Amino acid sequence: MVFDYVDGGSGAEITMNANRAAFDEVTFRPRMGEPPASISLSTTVLGQELRSPLLFAPCGLMGTMHPDAESGTVRVAEAKGTIAAISSYSSKSLEHIAAASSAMKWFQLYFLGGRAGAMSLVDRAEACGYGAIVLTLDTNVPASRERDTRNRVIFPLALNVTSIKRFGPMSLARPRWLWRFVRAGMPFHVANVVEAPTLSDVDTHASIFNSPPGWSDVEWIRQRFSGKVVVKGILTAEDARRAVEVGADAIIVSNHGGRQLDGAPATLRALPEVVEAVGGQVEVYMDGGIRRGSDIAKAMALGARAVFIGRPYLYGLALAGDAGVAAVHDMLTAQLTETMHLLGCDDVRKLDSSWLW
Repeated sequence: MVFDYVDGGSGAEITMNANRAAFDEVTFRPRMGEPPASISLSTTVLGQELRSPLLFAPCGLMGTMHPDAESGTVRVAEAKGTIAAISSYSSKSLEHIAAASSAMKWFQLYFLGGRAGAMSLVDRAEACGYGAIVLTLDTNVPASRERDTRNRVIFPLALNVTSIKRFGPMSLARPRWLWRFVRAGMPFHVANVVEAPTLSDVDTHASIFNSPPGWSDVEWIRQRFSGKVVVKGILTAEDARRAVEVGADAIIVSNHGGRQLDGAPATLRALPEVVEAVGGQVEVYMDGGIRRGSDIAKAMALGARAVFIGRPYLYGLALAGDAGVAAVHDMLTAQLTETMHLLGCDDVRKLDSSWLW
């Protein structure tokens, strides 16, 4: 059930599969005769210097995958000189995760507890030093994720007789996972609510859909939060221009990893339209479908300032904790370096559409 939660998408998983397929349809235009002596992967994101353009996307319920979860991921981000964005649905509180690393972190915001709950989360993120709020706009209703339905995973998760009967047999069949999970205190709850008395009396899962965020909420977050505001879930020129109008500092081209609207375009296809629409007024990032370092080069050549990965680092986390996250990061950046050498391009910031067919 945990694997299907991570690996699956919504509906017939058309969009999830399209994310991956879009990269296969793009090919390179390499330059020969002047092989680079060295390769620079460094870039800046919202003014912060990063050693690579590879960031970690916000993902919920990571404690079900491995006890290192979000804390291990932010430690890896610090060691690798990059950024991890932390989900509102994290397995540990945003305060606990902030204490695990001194590096820059971003906080992805759902309206847990409605507008009042969102205000509380923004204030807590401010107090803990998170550098940006990532406002997700593509989750106004819960999408049908059929793998979760088949596994009878029903949110909000609860530990009771029914769930023990439902999940007990498959858990017992995986004793190493079960031992880790029990030792970690069975972290399937939404820690940002459980550890905040002002929010503990709400149905956390339902509350994010009762008053989903809109464009006006970008404005009040800007007024309330001293850091940056990043809008996630943009796929069209119209929405990209609107994000700029309301004061977003950056945009993430995202279809939620194919986990919300099934039939939405692959993010790599949507990326050029969004980049053209904003005309350099804000930075544009993307996620969805990235599985190799060459995918990062393709996304940057189409205008992404940086990319986020989700499932790849979660697979590493599930296998080996923070060491697995680090291994995935290193594998992808090594592949990106190799791609740059073979392209004949010495700096990822020089990538543009001229490097692609």
